[in-house]
Parts: sequence; C-alpha cells; structure tokens
Amino acid sequence: METILAIVIGVLYAAGLYLIMRRSMVKLVLGLALIGHAANLLIFVTGRVQRGSSAVIPPDQTALIPPYPDPLPQALILTAIVIGFGTQAFTIVLLKRAYKVVKTDDMDLMNTTDR
Repeated sequence: METILAIVIGVLYAAGLYLIMRRSMVKLVLGLALIGHAANLLIFVTGRVQRGSSAVIPPDQTALIPPYPDPLPQALILTAIVIGFGTQAFTIVLLKRAYKVVKTDDMDLMNTTDR
C-alpha cells in the first residue's frame, strides 16, 4: 500500500509542477491545488496508516496499545485543508478580478499591460 501511495504522491507533485509551469493562471491555480493535496497525502502517509486501528483510547483502558497511528499528522492535515481551501478561494477571486481587468489569463500578456 505504501508503494501505491508513494506513486500517487509522485504523480500529484509532477502534475502540479507541470501545471504551475504553464502560462495560464487557471492552470497555475489547479497546479497549486494538486501540490497541496500531494503534501497532505504525504503527511498522512508519514502518520503510519493502519487499517482497523485508531488513535482513540478505549473506555476500558488507560493507554493506547501499540501499534497505533499518530494523531498529530491527522490534525495537521485538517488544518492544512482549511487553510488550503481559503487560499484557493482567495486565488480564484483574484484570478476572476484580474481576468475582468486584463481580459486574458495568459501570464505573459499580463506582464505586457504595465505600459
């Protein structure tokens, strides 16, 4: 399972970097979203993904019995998802406003509007 997740993380990073290198601002936003998802998945994998175990102490015990997943990466991912959503929403609004003013989403043409 770790091999498949490693391949998926690599593909997400590669696709995100490819989209960031394009000239369109829409592709830039999509690339940033893909890189954010890849980073979240990478943090999730480092938290020792295990099927059938949780990081919650049962009511009849006083401590967790190993093996158990680390709850910190899960909390970090939840925080990263919220921050990433806010950043993407702001970027989409900024993209819409820039398109309204410049009438293009091409980054090279946006640079030539400074004259």
